[in-house]
Amino acid sequence: MLDDLDRGLVHALHLDGRAPFSRIAGALGVSTQTVARRYRRLRTDAGLRVVGLADPHRPGQARWLARLTASPHTAQKLANALARRADTSWVKLASGGTEIIVVVDTPTGVASSNALLLHDIPRTSGITAVSAHYLLHTYLGGPTTWSGRVSTLTERQQQELAPRIEATPRRALAESDHKLLSALGRDGRLSNADLAAATGWSPATVARRLAELQASGEIFFDVEIEAAVYGATTEAQLWMSVVPAQLDRVAGTLARHDELTFVAATTGSTNLVAHALCADPAALHHYLTHRLGTLDAIRSLETAPVLRTVKAAGAHK
Repeated sequence: MLDDLDRGLVHALHLDGRAPFSRIAGALGVSTQTVARRYRRLRTDAGLRVVGLADPHRPGQARWLARLTASPHTAQKLANALARRADTSWVKLASGGTEIIVVVDTPTGVASSNALLLHDIPRTSGITAVSAHYLLHTYLGGPTTWSGRVSTLTERQQQELAPRIEATPRRALAESDHKLLSALGRDGRLSNADLAAATGWSPATVARRLAELQASGEIFFDVEIEAAVYGATTEAQLWMSVVPAQLDRVAGTLARHDELTFVAATTGSTNLVAHALCADPAALHHYLTHRLGTLDAIRSLETAPVLRTVKAAGAHK
């Protein structure tokens, strides 16, 4: 479990993933050495990692949420193989280890870009069912952070830590940015010197390009950390069928629920998907019956317990 200083550090990293320890220390009222020590401990003990990611909803890009059913042995092997791919994220084992849930990113308008969904997965032996759901709109997730991680710092502290970035017109990612994004996907806090070594650019060029991409919204920085350190030991993927005319209203309501970390509209037999984090099975049951159960526009609900996250948003470790 985290104490207030740990929670403050994680909240600060959500505000600015590349903020110097000295600036975080100033806002938290502790020494730079204390912040650095806590950061190293959380990396070792709680899987803390800052990752730099491309905007998942940038033009020319499509996101799919795939559900694969297989035998437990096949599911484990396939989940690990999917996690190693550059075009996947959030690879999870669910439903007793017989289901894989994975987000797949593909360029739009390129036939070969859907090879994973159309060719590779269907030809894998041991898979008994496949469904792919196009993510139409994300209400919570990606650059929008789970409220459980960003409820520690005061308004004044948040203002001190928020990066000073002036919005600029979108500047599309270039082919030359791939090495930069690859390095940031492994560790978003790499120094400009380390990023220069990874890209072949100068540190000044790295700093300038990072500033351009952040200001235009092409990239953002996310924070990965084990949910259990926040007291959340029960995870579940929720698949809902909502009256279409009420979908936007229901999804907006769910995006404000503290129990949810992800809410998105999809195609398929269900049209709304969410990811829940709860303290224990009893808390999940209470959420399903007392909060979701009061929303009459939700016509059906399927709950898939998540056993393990094989890969989160960043590059596979």
